[in-house]
Amino acid sequence: MKIYDYNGKKNICGDRVHEARCKMRLTQSELAAQLQLQGINIERDSVSRIEIGTRFVADYELIILSKILGVSVEWLLEI
Repeated sequence: MKIYDYNGKKNICGDRVHEARCKMRLTQSELAAQLQLQGINIERDSVSRIEIGTRFVADYELIILSKILGVSVEWLLEI
């Protein structure tokens, strides 16, 4: 599978994930734990990489992130 870059980043949702996580006062470790409870195998460093744009985010991960963070997928994608 080829991983694409968009303006030097592997995702476009990282800034919004960071913003929503901080508004909820969750640490990266706490967000990773919530994702793990939903069946997403992810660690704290992967959450960090999502937020800085160096990790690809799958569509199913976006859905779970939106539910945990209480925002829409569209908002995460800045649509």
